[in-house]
Amino acid sequence: MTELADSTIDLLQNLIRNACVNDGTVESGNELRSVDLLDSYLSGSGLDLQRYEPAPGRGSLVARIEGSDPSAPKLCLMGHTDVVPVNPDGWDNDPFGGEIIDGELWGRGAIDMLNLTSSMAVAFKNLADTGYTPRGDLIYFAVADEEAGGKWGAKWMLDNEPDAVMADYVLTEMGGFGFNHASGRSVIINVAEKGSGGARLTVKGTPGHGSMPFGADNALLKAAEVLRRLGGHRPMPQLDDLWTGLLDTLGVEGAARAALMDPEQVWDAAAAVGGLGGRLLHACSHMSISPNVAHGGQKLNVIPDSVSIDVDIRTLPGQDADYVRAELTEAIGDLADHVEIEMLSDQPSTRSPQDTPMWGVIERAVLAADPEARVHPGLIVGGTDARFYRPKGSVVYGAGIFSPDIDMTDFGSRFHGNNERIDLESLRLVTDFWDRIVRGLDEVAAP
Repeated sequence: MTELADSTIDLLQNLIRNACVNDGTVESGNELRSVDLLDSYLSGSGLDLQRYEPAPGRGSLVARIEGSDPSAPKLCLMGHTDVVPVNPDGWDNDPFGGEIIDGELWGRGAIDMLNLTSSMAVAFKNLADTGYTPRGDLIYFAVADEEAGGKWGAKWMLDNEPDAVMADYVLTEMGGFGFNHASGRSVIINVAEKGSGGARLTVKGTPGHGSMPFGADNALLKAAEVLRRLGGHRPMPQLDDLWTGLLDTLGVEGAARAALMDPEQVWDAAAAVGGLGGRLLHACSHMSISPNVAHGGQKLNVIPDSVSIDVDIRTLPGQDADYVRAELTEAIGDLADHVEIEMLSDQPSTRSPQDTPMWGVIERAVLAADPEARVHPGLIVGGTDARFYRPKGSVVYGAGIFSPDIDMTDFGSRFHGNNERIDLESLRLVTDFWDRIVRGLDEVAAP
């Protein structure tokens, strides 16, 4: 499918050049530029195309191929069109140039996730152009605002236009990258993601004159101690099947595996790994607590009576708001009576079952591209639009495929990082991948 891969490359270049940068404000993103591009690309194939614009410039596009069997499972291929901001000074090449250099296509979004958004569109159009009729409805969803929480994208669509995008299966980002290790090669397909929440800790003190600080009830000093305790707190690990799947994916064996499977040793074992690997191991086995914003004080010569600390919290499956509050209280210890805890947000962790026909379809599609690979389920420690679909009953996987030349280290450094780029072989493989997924699901859905 060299010709299709060329179409993916061209479409990806143009999506990158559209520079749909989402900084979190409603005025940013301007995804309508890419809606126009994708609408133009898909037009002429007899597709049902619908555009949605919940806020000026914040556009999403839905394309549909009607299935032949209303009872067959519906499949949605969902890719976002927005990208995160970039500092051009950190790049060796134009972050919005879409240039091909030494077999790699450079630009913001090349990995996250315009590579998938473009390849999904190309595979979708090819199916329509060749007259392919799936058993169940096939949906292509180019969605806005994923990078800033989905308010103007997936969340808005599911709240306001659910019939347009609901499906039994949804495939989206953060899967398909591989790990090479002594016992072979593993590819991860994500079935779950951590919950995202926030808490504001308001540390109370007593105001006074800054000229007499001795023995004062200074909220800022107490807040410093609260921060120290949060930084040193060790939540209980959760070493479940997703954790063992990650160790299998990484090829961890022997004494290292024993340490990482021991609740008493896993924290220090992850710390010993260090770097990105250690951070990943910690995030996949523990609820994370990250104090990221602090506010307090009124004037240089006034002892503060109140300091607030905003904490980013990522939870594992089964950990709800009550669990989070209990962990924070335990971490704060005997200062708890001086601290008010306000939960700012609570997006629970979500997970899809693995025992589905689609899982087998994905495994076969991965093996067609990478015959030596073993497929393992994974946990995303960040957030994707999957979290809006799973509570409504859809089975959602973070899927895709990358060439063996891209491993997790490459992926991690390029994801939201400088010099984001993707090799052309990965674009060829993933374009074929979506075609295999659609046809493979029809095979298992046949009566």
